[in-house]
Amino acid sequence: MTITNNKLPINLTDLLRQRTVEGERIEYKAGWNPDAIIRTLCAFANDFENLGGGYVVIGQDCDANGQPIFPPVGLPDSQLDKIQRELLAHCQLIQPPYFPVLSLEIVDGRNLIVLQAPGGQTRPYKAPEAVTANKKTWRYYIRRYSSTVEAKGDTEQELLSLAAKVPFDDRFNQFARVDDLSKPLMQEFLQEVGSALAADAPGLSTEALGRQMNVAGGPTESPWPKNVGLLFFNETPERFFPGVQIDVVWFPEGAGGDRFDEKIFKGPLARMTREALGYIQRNYLHETVIKHPDRAEATRLWNFPYAAIEEAVVNAVYHRSYEEREPIEVRISHEELTVVSYPGPDRSIRMEDLKAGRAVSRRYRNRRIGEFFKELEMTEGRSTGIPKILKEMAANGSPAPLFETDDDRLAFVIRLPRHPLSLVPSPEVTPEVTPEVTPEVGRLLAVLHGEMSREQIMTLLGLKDEKHFRGRYQQAAIAAGLIEMTLPDKPRSSKQRYRLTAIGRQWLEAHSGMDSA
Repeated sequence: MTITNNKLPINLTDLLRQRTVEGERIEYKAGWNPDAIIRTLCAFANDFENLGGGYVVIGQDCDANGQPIFPPVGLPDSQLDKIQRELLAHCQLIQPPYFPVLSLEIVDGRNLIVLQAPGGQTRPYKAPEAVTANKKTWRYYIRRYSSTVEAKGDTEQELLSLAAKVPFDDRFNQFARVDDLSKPLMQEFLQEVGSALAADAPGLSTEALGRQMNVAGGPTESPWPKNVGLLFFNETPERFFPGVQIDVVWFPEGAGGDRFDEKIFKGPLARMTREALGYIQRNYLHETVIKHPDRAEATRLWNFPYAAIEEAVVNAVYHRSYEEREPIEVRISHEELTVVSYPGPDRSIRMEDLKAGRAVSRRYRNRRIGEFFKELEMTEGRSTGIPKILKEMAANGSPAPLFETDDDRLAFVIRLPRHPLSLVPSPEVTPEVTPEVTPEVGRLLAVLHGEMSREQIMTLLGLKDEKHFRGRYQQAAIAAGLIEMTLPDKPRSSKQRYRLTAIGRQWLEAHSGMDSA
């Protein structure tokens, strides 16, 4: 077994500059310290909290608060080969042997060695207290916040009980082949997250690329894809995991009515989630503007705040069981929007804590799915979903959301009540047919010709604040169904453009005399 030099499937600059503080998933080492580094690799391999392992950055120093210092101290060229040889020898002392993915990187002109250490397939792992000692004593190590500590007592027993309990999304799928992974989808992901591996991907085989991204593995003579790889990088993951879909159901007469409309979304997880959210945003969200006689500023509110819906749906995709055959269901009526997923939250989470936004899970059902969603900036992870839903509903002035499960934790339901002051459209007319057009959206429609980039539109509007433009112009127009993205499944693509929809063109024709200034 060897440790080969690879490109990281993430953007190292983002890893260092955006996720700055040393924590459970990253540790900085100013120099080559084999004893401490091997213990930390052992802890990441054990992945006690099912967070997906972590990273060790060698040559990067940090301050007393755990924040990296720039430029990094770096490693001399003469030490790089020596460190790699010693690392290979020391990793074989971990029991069972464990080998991280190594990448040589240059940041601010300084050499760094980055070790990506995913959660191991054959935990628990133990490592010597001192790899250079003549008489070695092996211990189990885990991560506790930003520290590597020895697992003792009840913690050690709990770690031992995790033997062979690799989360479902990180397991090999022996009913599929590596060729079932889509290389184009993997390349799109690498480009979207800004990975240096994207440049090398065209020259790699699907298997080699899958191994570098840790979505494939196994022996050379019989490689297998991992479940997470099939979920994100296969065009039809429902072939392997029946029930992988999002059903959006609209009840124009309420849940007890005789009529309903249903639209089913399938495909790779990220695309499926984005398409379902885009469809909900375009068709079922509308803004109500309330003018006040005593002041110039009007009150603007949404029937359901999009950010809360996004968090609820992504939470369902992240935390559902992919061994269950039940789809995720989003049920929408004039009075509430409900997200149902299976099964319910872990039994270690108390419902009173969940409702108060204080719930913190000790175990993540899908450690790798969360990892990919974090890279795509679709979730923050670390139990922040429920607090964000509470925050967004409160910011919109909406009633508090409701979180429900049954005694057996078979299902999890998130209910988002409609804002009581939001106008309710006729059951025969959806918000897409009668869009709410604010002055800002009207100005956007007036300058949008053909397919244009966000930068082009902002220039024509004379705007410089991108956040303001996204919230008051772009997202409001998309939510009303007046404009659409040319690449809806790649919202962050540099090639993304925006154009008028049929409804947008109709509105513009009806208001052709509007002052675009």
